[in-house]
Amino acid sequence: MTLPARTDWIAFTVSAGLVGLVCLGLVINPDAGAVLLPQIYDFVAEKIGPLYLALGVVLIGFLFWLALSRYGQVRLGGQEAVEEFNTLGWAAMLFCAGIGAGLMYWAAIEWAYYFQTPPFGLPQGTPEAIEWASAYGLFHWGPSAWAFYCLPTLAIGYAYHNRGVPFLRLSTGCAGVPGFGAHQPLGRIVDTIFMVSLLGGAGTSLGFSTPMIAALAARIMGVAPSFGLEVATLVITMVLFALSAAAGLRKGIQRLSDLNVGLIFAFLLLVFIAGPTGLFIEAGITGYGLVAQNFIRLNTWAEPFGDTRFVIDWTIFYWAWWIAYGPVVGLFVARISRGRSIRQVIFGMIGYGTLGAGLFFVILGNYGLNLQLTGAVDVVEQLNADGGAQAIVAIMDALPLDVWAMGLFAVAAVVFSATTYDSASYILASSATQSLPAGQDPALWQRLFWAAMLGALPVTLLFVGGLRVVQTAALIASAPVVLIGLVMARSLMTQLSEDFSSPGSALDGDPDPQPME
Repeated sequence: MTLPARTDWIAFTVSAGLVGLVCLGLVINPDAGAVLLPQIYDFVAEKIGPLYLALGVVLIGFLFWLALSRYGQVRLGGQEAVEEFNTLGWAAMLFCAGIGAGLMYWAAIEWAYYFQTPPFGLPQGTPEAIEWASAYGLFHWGPSAWAFYCLPTLAIGYAYHNRGVPFLRLSTGCAGVPGFGAHQPLGRIVDTIFMVSLLGGAGTSLGFSTPMIAALAARIMGVAPSFGLEVATLVITMVLFALSAAAGLRKGIQRLSDLNVGLIFAFLLLVFIAGPTGLFIEAGITGYGLVAQNFIRLNTWAEPFGDTRFVIDWTIFYWAWWIAYGPVVGLFVARISRGRSIRQVIFGMIGYGTLGAGLFFVILGNYGLNLQLTGAVDVVEQLNADGGAQAIVAIMDALPLDVWAMGLFAVAAVVFSATTYDSASYILASSATQSLPAGQDPALWQRLFWAAMLGALPVTLLFVGGLRVVQTAALIASAPVVLIGLVMARSLMTQLSEDFSSPGSALDGDPDPQPME
């Protein structure tokens, strides 16, 4: 019997209340928040940050073993399940859900931070330091990042599609461990932590992208940037989301994702043709070569004998961001991955995600770096004086058809932000729903409510201000998710071993779903 979708008022009230209290506290006393949050970041990063590096290494090894093992051929939904979305549509949705407009922000200027403070203690301005400034973003947005998204996708997807768990929430991925059912105490704790961490992870992405979009809009319209314009940008993004949410998953999120992929790749093609095309190719080959040659070193470099803060400020921040946002991507990709094998999900997420993000850094990032090296635009000076958003405006000004290119970039960023809202609010609404049978969407009013909550947090972070504030939101949100990830890994392996205990022959059939709470 199919259970009707009903609101889980406990999860709804507790999660909304906690986020509301945090936002209210920061608004009432922003000065205290601006001082306290960076202190929290340093404390947490120094104490548990190296653990994130170790977890990244272990997770990559586990996922590749799982993909190449006999479990890799297991299909989500059963061996006879048919793919709900074609590969192109699936890849577009997972990419847009997993990245957001934050990619457009960081791809443009991340190199500028590394240009000033190179990794490994390299002298600033040397050829090696410049090569690493170009390449390091490929690592931070590469396989390790997408690995953090894969684990919750598989744990949730298998329990939901194969085990018949009628709940699309984070505790679904923990259902194979006793006591972690959706309506059991530990399961409720997991779902509450997830909803709060999701808001922190999504708020981080929107906290970076919103000032960038507002600055671009101000330049196009010829007005001065302002906090009010940033809020207006969020409102416009939420209106676009609302239209998508009303249309549903297939007609809304999928179409919006397809549109966004088309817009952003049109922009990248423009930059590729108009910019130093040969340099892009050379820098891309060199960058991927550096990352491939030093992949183990990059994943394990904890800077034990240095004091440049490079790892604490960047790699640990990124890993925390991926961990905090990983559950929402996992829930969303699990929802759209019925009919795909575990191997397809792992290699698809890591492959499509890495290559898609890499294009941004190879083309847009190296375009900005080339402007710096040739003296056409002092991007670093602009960044230090006026912030990242204005530095991106300066880069866009150097493009042919500057206003038109800037407009295309801004529209793509707005759509990117809308897909972030759409997928994140969809999952928040799913987590606050008592039952959600396969193929059914959570209530529209819930999706709209959580979209409003998603907008409230970045507005608050913008009000408090500063890069460290936004980084701290991601780090704090990620800490409890690490423990939940360990539970999900155990749950997944327990369920797979129970369903396919006999080597070889078990995979020839399709185990009967075992409904679990």
